[in-house]
Amino acid sequence: MTHGEHHYNVVVEWTGNQGTGTSGYREYGRDHAIRANSKPEIAGSSDPAFRGDATRWNPEDLFLASISACHQLWYLHLCADAGIRVLSYLDEAHGTMREGPNEGRFAEVVLRPCVVIRAGDDRELAARLHHSAHEKCYIANSVNFPVRCEPTIEWAEA
Repeated sequence: MTHGEHHYNVVVEWTGNQGTGTSGYREYGRDHAIRANSKPEIAGSSDPAFRGDATRWNPEDLFLASISACHQLWYLHLCADAGIRVLSYLDEAHGTMREGPNEGRFAEVVLRPCVVIRAGDDRELAARLHHSAHEKCYIANSVNFPVRCEPTIEWAEA
């Protein structure tokens, strides 16, 4: 693994002009497209609470997904290195955002990964590796609010 500086580029294009641009708060759509290199486009909008389209991804969903996915990828790496064979991983993450008069911010994220490992593998080590994954997660290290992890570790049926 190389250490150093990494750069990321995305394009976010607003597609919500309904003919009059931003002539008024209720006069434009929140739809946008998110692109990066040759990856599939993500259809975005704002949260429905902010006049967005509930069928599209919003920044808050993507932010929470980033934290969860980063933790998962580190966890799988650490388990592979430790000889823990992960057979399935499902995280039902939850984020709490608080809205103030002039701003909003996330107050907390709770990751709830349910991990199934090979029967006989060390469940205690598998649980401890979540702590290490959290310490290594680039996204969790970049936020200014608590990210908690409440894992469940199960053995696969023999």
